Amino acid sequence: MDYIIIFFLLSVFTWLYYFTCKLGRQKSGVATRLPPGPSPLPIIGNILELGNKPHHSLAALSKTYGPLMSLKLGSTTMIVVSSCEIAQEFFSKHDISFSSRYVPCSMRVLDIHNISMIWLPVGDQWRKLRRICKEHLFSIRQLDSSRFLRKKKVQELLHFVHGCCTSGKPINVGETAATTTLNVLSNYIFSTDLAQYDSPSSQEFKNMVWAVMEIAGAPNLAEYFPMLRPLDPHGLLRRSKFYNKKLSAIFEQHISERLRARSTSSSDASTKDLTDLLLNISEDQNSSISLNDIRQLLYDLFLAGTDTTSNTLEWAMAELMHNPEKMLKAQAEIKKVIGNDDRTFEESDISGVPYLHAVIKETLRLHPPVTFLVPHKAITDVEIKGHMVPKDAQIMCNLWAMGQDPNVWSDPQRFEPERFLDVEIDFKGRDFEFIPFGAGRRMCPGLPLADVMLHLMLGTLIHKFDWKIEGGMRAQDMDMTDKFGFTLKKNLPLMAIPIKL
Repeated sequence: MDYIIIFFLLSVFTWLYYFTCKLGRQKSGVATRLPPGPSPLPIIGNILELGNKPHHSLAALSKTYGPLMSLKLGSTTMIVVSSCEIAQEFFSKHDISFSSRYVPCSMRVLDIHNISMIWLPVGDQWRKLRRICKEHLFSIRQLDSSRFLRKKKVQELLHFVHGCCTSGKPINVGETAATTTLNVLSNYIFSTDLAQYDSPSSQEFKNMVWAVMEIAGAPNLAEYFPMLRPLDPHGLLRRSKFYNKKLSAIFEQHISERLRARSTSSSDASTKDLTDLLLNISEDQNSSISLNDIRQLLYDLFLAGTDTTSNTLEWAMAELMHNPEKMLKAQAEIKKVIGNDDRTFEESDISGVPYLHAVIKETLRLHPPVTFLVPHKAITDVEIKGHMVPKDAQIMCNLWAMGQDPNVWSDPQRFEPERFLDVEIDFKGRDFEFIPFGAGRRMCPGLPLADVMLHLMLGTLIHKFDWKIEGGMRAQDMDMTDKFGFTLKKNLPLMAIPIKL
């Protein structure tokens, strides 16, 4: 289907190419100062070079054209960043110039991009939403107050795994982690579970979340050829509208119920969960945050927090099973911290397990949750290393390529958590060789919660259980290939059988 559309473009829009080139030659030399890159074909540019795994394709191209590279995709100029030095230029030295977002067509449905903190440009409204996240949603005080909630949900995870261990039933590790993460978020926000383990109805909800993330990262010709947008050649706009409407209706139901409960309550509206907290803020006379803003902010938290966390947990488990000696080392460390106590791994134990920290970091290096970060956009023309990055260019930071850079990481394709021991490299946005959660103004605000959840879930799963692959497959024969999307998934889901230690 894609090739038919491309042929159509070649035959119908040839005149557009020459017209665009003519206009480009009239500009003040900006085009000739673009970063190096492969020569584009007429009309379609470099679209065919992306392939079905653009993070791999662009990493290979960067070896020829360098860590600052430009491609032409239809009418869009894409700038690809593939090294820590160039990333620091973009997201530290020139952070404000690249702080805007390149919004995919599929995220423009239902006017999402005009109210979502993820897609809003840096401005007063974005700052207000960001401040709420920092001071209320993910503050140390808020995380401390929700510690018991996380413990309860991880205990439910442990109970489910115990049941599968007894019956010998394999577990879909990614789906199981997604259920736990969803329930932590839904209780944090609505004081209720939105998912159950092995439940078809909750699986439908998770599938909708995954579908929205998949659509956001899917290649889309209408992205690069605006004239095709009314045709929606891949059906992405239609699908995006469908899933976003269904998910929004679920959140709207919970918010409406809360508003009714607050209106009929004779007591003061005390802060019980995140919804109450945000509604209290919106009802303040000095607040400029509307109910619509709250709806979208809660929606954003679910979308941004579920897929990324569960995928990283699945990759971490897969890497430990694929490297049994690393699994034994991580398990031994946890046993040493907990001792002979018949208790589970807890948040208070996280500070005492540096090797587990290293396992999480190494997983994030090899399998960054959002492969290219959320796309940035140039607000104005900016000169970087003698080249011109033009206004409105799409900025793609290839975290996968940066994690594979042999100039920074020795033997980069090897899973080696030890490389993070006794070194001061963290993912808080200061070390540009390692920025899985981004850096600068647009860094992920949910990092504190994701950090705790990853360590807590992984520590719990490997403390009480050993794991074997479904079907008796040998560890060295595991499929460790990835599947590209907005988030980076395993090509084949990890199906593993827990064995009580």
